[in-house]
Amino acid sequence: MAKNIAFDDLPLRKNGPRGNAWGLFGEKDECGMLNLLTPERISAASREITDGVRIPTDLPLDFMSKPCFGRAAFHQNIKNKAPRSVNDDTLQFNTQISSQWDGFRHYGYQETKQYFNGYTLEDLLSTKINGIHAWVENGGIVGRGVLLDYASWAEANNIAVNHFSTHAIPANILQEIAAHQGTELRRGDILFIRSGWIRAFSQLSNDQAVSLAEIPSPPAVGIESSEETLRWLWDTGFAAVAGDMPSMEAWPCQNTEFWLHEWLLAGWGMPIGELFDLEHLSEECKKRERWSFFFSSMPLRVPGGVASPPNGVVIM
Repeated sequence: MAKNIAFDDLPLRKNGPRGNAWGLFGEKDECGMLNLLTPERISAASREITDGVRIPTDLPLDFMSKPCFGRAAFHQNIKNKAPRSVNDDTLQFNTQISSQWDGFRHYGYQETKQYFNGYTLEDLLSTKINGIHAWVENGGIVGRGVLLDYASWAEANNIAVNHFSTHAIPANILQEIAAHQGTELRRGDILFIRSGWIRAFSQLSNDQAVSLAEIPSPPAVGIESSEETLRWLWDTGFAAVAGDMPSMEAWPCQNTEFWLHEWLLAGWGMPIGELFDLEHLSEECKKRERWSFFFSSMPLRVPGGVASPPNGVVIM
């Protein structure tokens, strides 16, 4: 296990781009902050299970009839093997049209065109390096999850949120929500942020949803791209971060110097989850007045994979 490094000591590779933590877990590491999911932490996380209630966190693959960002829609083809009563099906889908983990091949530093641990596009296309399969081979994304329910907090404080605008949630508010909930944040936690975007999207008509998807870069609520946010994420020591919005940061990014996709994916190797279904989870957390839980996610084992549905489940 790598030693703790202060945020002000970044970048670790001094000749690399801003904020990078390359080499923190070894020069050939492909799991990044998921290395924080140690057997000791996972064992401790199992004690979050008290009554065995299971809560899925994946939306249906066909949740959007027209996905955002120009991605192709989900398609299923069922083949009947007559005369036998047997069916097969073939699925065709972009791995980022519904609930998803962004892998380390998804987003690089835009100026230097480098991916996690300094790899280039040529490296990615000629090998399987940094593929999402590495997470699966190391046991997936399993550990203690914590939900920060911004949507409920905003409603309780009479804060109006336009989910389809670039509404930024700063780190100090997330910390305030944790304190309000009585939620302790621990190193190695898997962070979930409920903005209310999924609920708002579900209330759109089909025509409205299609119109939103036709915007090349549709604006959306998300967390603030700032040094304060990055410092908070790093100092708290999350293993991964996920939300119910189409991009983790408020979109479009308002401060490209602290672009979360660059710093988290390419810089730190911290998986970003998007479009997670956190509505049922929010209800169960409120019922118990407890916002921590055991979480398990096993992405698709695609060698060299860029992204994957989470196949996630919360157990409380």
